[in-house]
Amino acid sequence: MTDTHNEIKDTGLRGVKVASTRISHVAGAEGKLIYRGYLVEELAANTTFEEVCYLMLYEKLPGKTELEDFTGELKKRRHIDAQMTEALKTRPKGALPMDVLQGAVAFLANHHPHPNRLARGNELDIGMSLIAKMPTIMAAFDRIRNGKAPVAPNPDLSHAANFLHMLTGEAPDPEIARVFDICLVLHAEHSFNASTFTARQIASTQAHMFASISGAVGSLSGALHGGANERVMEMLLEIGSVDAVDAYIRKTFEGGGKIMGMGHSVYKTKDPRAKIMQPMVEKMGERTGDMKWYDIARTLEEKALAAFAENGKTGIHANVDFYSGALYYQMGIPVDLFTPVFAISRIAGWIAHVIEEQFAEAAPKAMLYRPSADYVGEYCGPAECAFVPMDKR
Repeated sequence: MTDTHNEIKDTGLRGVKVASTRISHVAGAEGKLIYRGYLVEELAANTTFEEVCYLMLYEKLPGKTELEDFTGELKKRRHIDAQMTEALKTRPKGALPMDVLQGAVAFLANHHPHPNRLARGNELDIGMSLIAKMPTIMAAFDRIRNGKAPVAPNPDLSHAANFLHMLTGEAPDPEIARVFDICLVLHAEHSFNASTFTARQIASTQAHMFASISGAVGSLSGALHGGANERVMEMLLEIGSVDAVDAYIRKTFEGGGKIMGMGHSVYKTKDPRAKIMQPMVEKMGERTGDMKWYDIARTLEEKALAAFAENGKTGIHANVDFYSGALYYQMGIPVDLFTPVFAISRIAGWIAHVIEEQFAEAAPKAMLYRPSADYVGEYCGPAECAFVPMDKR
């Protein structure tokens, strides 16, 4: 038997171009992230999440009237009906929030009049409802599992502020709401990452929007993708103090483990989103009077970089998860809701990609994604195995 295992390169499709896109670009070597031509730094500083959603869906930044109409439409769609609320009440209190969210997205398909109508207008309609309802679903589930009544959406609040209001039952501080809004902008899109590719692959089968987004939520839940922000905060909680950073790094390196939130499959410099979030974590610490989490994260980043260099490892820098976990934690968001918050933001990019996959003029195809693989599983040498009847085995 010829051993071909060493000849196969399992690259995770890194570097393999599978489609063209007009939605976003990640320039890993330069540390740039671009949404439809705009640097993410400029969008984070000057726009709201609602504006970025419009940019994702309609390929341009909205004018004043366009934004007012779009925002008003989102606000009208925030409500979830009694059947959804009752379904959330049947979920076990210990259910993983991402599993609940994935199921809820699929559940919504059963209550849409035309889920299978694959027309751009219908898919946009579904997408807008998902943007509006996903925060309501997650906030309602969190309150239900804690024995509290869900809080109805407040049409007077922005998308970001309304989620915090539904989660806590209190009007959010405007400054904290703006910080959260920036976080949503930063997580809204990131080209062909794992969950986005999942959404596009499902869309390539001509499945409807609900199916594509439900699959994307499942993909995002993994610890190597959206779930990494939860792992980062768990790491910081385990470290507990600046004085324990050295010992943690030493233990992690000796055990062959990973410093969560460090390194990225595309960026070879510090993630531009992490650059924006780091000072936000510092300011949040100053605001709350507790610099502990910022100090631990900053010290861990500096010492981990030095340790990587000593071990000859280059191109490993902080990614968006490294600081987002500490930021959400200081805002009072439960750790197991960090990844659902990621989904509440990334839904904007997912919808844009599903629509591009199905309707883009740049790719006028009905082409099912169908990669190939090198089969290395034969047990009988180069020829096929001879079938042996049960009584002869």
